[in-house]
Amino acid sequence: MNLGISATEFLSQVREGNVSVEEFVAETIDRIQKVEGKIHAYLTIDDKNALEKAKMIDKKIRNKEKVGSCLGMPISIKDNICTAGLKTTCASKMLENFIAPYDATVVSKLKTEDAIILGKVNLDEFAMGSTTEFSYFGPTKNPWNIEYVPGGSSGGSGVSVSALESLISLGSDTGGSVRSPSSFCSVVGLKPTYGLVSRYGLVSYANSIEQIGPVARTVEDVAFILNIISGLDAHDNTTLDKGNADYTKDLDAGVSGKKIGMIIQMTGDGIDKEVASATNKAISKFEDLGAECSSISLDAVEHSVAAYYTIASAEASSNLSRYDNLRYGFDFGTEGYEFKAYASKVRSNFGPEVTRRMLLGAFVLSTGYYGKYYLKAQKVRAMIKSQLDEAFKKVDLLIAPTMPILPFKIGEKIDDPLTLYLLDINTITANLSGIPAISVPFDISSSGLPIGIQLLANTLQENKLLQAAYALQQTTHLPKVPL
Repeated sequence: MNLGISATEFLSQVREGNVSVEEFVAETIDRIQKVEGKIHAYLTIDDKNALEKAKMIDKKIRNKEKVGSCLGMPISIKDNICTAGLKTTCASKMLENFIAPYDATVVSKLKTEDAIILGKVNLDEFAMGSTTEFSYFGPTKNPWNIEYVPGGSSGGSGVSVSALESLISLGSDTGGSVRSPSSFCSVVGLKPTYGLVSRYGLVSYANSIEQIGPVARTVEDVAFILNIISGLDAHDNTTLDKGNADYTKDLDAGVSGKKIGMIIQMTGDGIDKEVASATNKAISKFEDLGAECSSISLDAVEHSVAAYYTIASAEASSNLSRYDNLRYGFDFGTEGYEFKAYASKVRSNFGPEVTRRMLLGAFVLSTGYYGKYYLKAQKVRAMIKSQLDEAFKKVDLLIAPTMPILPFKIGEKIDDPLTLYLLDINTITANLSGIPAISVPFDISSSGLPIGIQLLANTLQENKLLQAAYALQQTTHLPKVPL
């Protein structure tokens, strides 16, 4: 059986009776058992329940009973999204044995459509990181070369899809956490418009900028899942009504006559030569398809990294203050401690990146520094949104490399947080402004490592974004993952 098929191909084969759900899920579990020792994408595997659900769906299909649109599609879930009955650890010692009493809205929607949740996948602790090295349970490795990072923080999501351990995965994107591993692992990753997908059941990191998004092998698969997980949710009052939007409709509409702007600040200094070359090739492909491409300047992007880490860290310091080991935590007695000393002691078990961001966030919100840092960051955020609004009056879409450099070796940059923060410069603009962005696999470097291209559209313009991404996808013929 070909586990490398897309989700939409899986649906077609199940409908035609060429593949049984149980057989496909069983082979996927076999694949996980075969490669997990090398790549460490999963933290929890729910193989027994997955196989039982697969048998039930096959029985429904044989009996011509109504079956949900996912038809038993095996899906992995980032381990900061709540799943009833399965651990939700956030890759942290603080939650290593936490089992949520409920499903996140996105998980409920998938289950309603008869998706099969295979398990929970690795991430940087509390989604703070861009390499998946900052996990309490150890790093995830890139299936294209296991000596290299897979990107982050949704590294487990990107790797599980790329390494054929799931058809689709759900990740969360706070500053590029879906798009970074998608680029580094040669899969498609979408960060939707803020509010299009419910965050109910997503363990909070930075509420005003984070968004759940799908990772898949093709643009069609992403569009299919977005139809299921998007829309209003009574549990999340930031959600938006998607109306009658069908993201799979007219995917092949093309880009003829569309105007695409290349963001100058994301394609200049600091960009790897092969990444820059791939970006120029992608622009040429769009021009060949009838699009009109030009350069667009977004000056505020130069200040975006500082603004992003100020805002995200401030929200993180507030959100993570709940982890005092009294309501959530691990076995550690209180005898001999007063509250502040106890909380300080147990919080020393947070990893270095979480600790760094909590301290930074508390500092920028403190008396005397709120106006100097946090308020200025919010002004930069408003400036970015204003400049994007002006840009989208001139162009339909924006283009840039997803990541400014190629994947790098595990351990190479782990002790250099500033360098790691600067790697987010191309992705954080979409989060600060709330607009949708997608990473599409486009090329393989001379060293055999993937290169992704990022496209951005205006608020709630996912249809236009997916059509352009699909058009670019049709121009590529990439090799299969070597693992």
